[in-house]
Amino acid sequence: MFPWTHAAVGYLCLVGCWLVLGRRVSKAELVAVVVGTQLADVVDKPLAWSFQLLPAGRSLAHSLLVAVPLIALVIGVAWRRRHPEVGVAFGVGYLSHLAGDTYVAVYYWRTEELTFLLWPLLPPYPYDDFTGVLDFAGGVELTLPLLVALLGSGLVGLVFIAQFYRAPRWPPSRAV
Repeated sequence: MFPWTHAAVGYLCLVGCWLVLGRRVSKAELVAVVVGTQLADVVDKPLAWSFQLLPAGRSLAHSLLVAVPLIALVIGVAWRRRHPEVGVAFGVGYLSHLAGDTYVAVYYWRTEELTFLLWPLLPPYPYDDFTGVLDFAGGVELTLPLLVALLGSGLVGLVFIAQFYRAPRWPPSRAV
C-alpha cells in the first residue's frame, strides 16, 4: 500500500470505531492515527532501501514483536497523561498499517509472505529489491488500481480535512 492509502484506511478504521461508541474524533486522535499508519514504513523503508541496515522494507517496525510493545507503551503514556483515546488511535493506525500490508497474502493464504510479522524470529519475505526510495518511486506505473486508490484516498483526505476543522479542541477545556 502507498502512504496515503495506509492513512486513509487507518482513518476510516478509527472513525468506524468511534462511530460505534457514538463520539467524534479529536484533532489529537487524527494526528495519532496518521502517525500510527506511517511509522512502520518511515522506519523500515529507509533503513532497508537506502542504508541497507535492515534485510527488507518490511522487517523491524512491521514485526509484531516490535509493534505490540510499542502500541502498549504509547497507550500507557497516553493513559498516564489522561488521554488514552489518543494512544488507542495510534494503535488503530499502526495495526491498520500491518493489516493493509498483509490482506492480500491472507486472502490468497500465502503464509510465506507473512513471515515479516515475526521478524527476526522468521526471515522477512523478499518482496522488495529496491536500492532506495527514489528507485521505488521511479518504478510506479499509473494503473487503474493505483488510480482508484488515489481517488479513494483523495476522497477520504477531504473527509479528514473536513473532520479536522470540525473536530473538538484538544485537550478538551475543563470548564463546567
